[in-house]
Amino acid sequence: MEKFLIVLHGSPKKEANTWDQFLSLLAATFGRPREDFALAFLQFGEPDVKSALEALIKKGAKRIIVHPFFLSAGLHVTKDIPEILEEVKREIPEVEIIYTKPLGIHEKLAEIVKERIEEMGVKRGVDIERKSFEIIEKEIDLSNFSPEEKVIVKRVIHATADFEFKDTMVFHKKAVSLAIENIKNGKNILVDVEMVRAGISKRLLKGNQVISYLSEITEEPEDGTRTEKAISLALEKEKNIGIIAIGNSPTALLKTVEVLNKNNIKNIVVIGMPVGFVKAFEAKLLLSTQDFPFITNLSRKGGSPACCAVVNALLKLAEQ
Repeated sequence: MEKFLIVLHGSPKKEANTWDQFLSLLAATFGRPREDFALAFLQFGEPDVKSALEALIKKGAKRIIVHPFFLSAGLHVTKDIPEILEEVKREIPEVEIIYTKPLGIHEKLAEIVKERIEEMGVKRGVDIERKSFEIIEKEIDLSNFSPEEKVIVKRVIHATADFEFKDTMVFHKKAVSLAIENIKNGKNILVDVEMVRAGISKRLLKGNQVISYLSEITEEPEDGTRTEKAISLALEKEKNIGIIAIGNSPTALLKTVEVLNKNNIKNIVVIGMPVGFVKAFEAKLLLSTQDFPFITNLSRKGGSPACCAVVNALLKLAEQ
């Protein structure tokens, strides 16, 4: 049985010796169980190196890989730790103990230093957003999206911190261009709930109104939901809608698809991103089969933040 021991110097400041989260990250990187990894400290912290080794051996370890979590090969790395390892080897010779090099000079350390220095210049909101988008671009491949679609997907990932959206976002071929055209022509945005209305950037709205009819439906209908009744009423009364943004209610999305098909409406872009376990995926899957313009994501995930991110990305694209 193989185990890993990470040896740190240790600090008189107790909270500086808390590295359990790092061990969890290390275990995930190796694809190994968390219990395969342990910490030891030369000074100030517990357990010490010998105690940590003995504990791993009691758990059945037959091979222990010891890594000195030090930058350079100073006395601790070349003398203190090896002496402790040799003592344990003499006492328990049947256990194999392997000692690695310290961190040393490595290009990834240079990248970390660069990142920490650059963080000091990221203080304004616009800088944080720019840096976030750079990180997203660096960590995932978005080459299968058009430049405009890529802007939208990045903003959704930025709003949700969920990289899965790169695999689930689906765009009708005319959706982005028509949405931008409708925004520039002063068309309004119909939403299913107030949370979506609140999340749409007022600064980016150029004469476009964000409309919700949910307050018009004061009682729960006997058939259907308040949101689908509100969408139906809005589509009946409003004549200047360019975008319908559904971020919460699957039934509102289903009603939107029904009404647009019934009236053969092709000049409204539907952003369908409701979240949930009941009808959410089914509603989005139905939307993805339509021949009118749409933007959606084929999963249970979604919600108002993701939906607002799509709308705000389109507003920024229209502004540019």
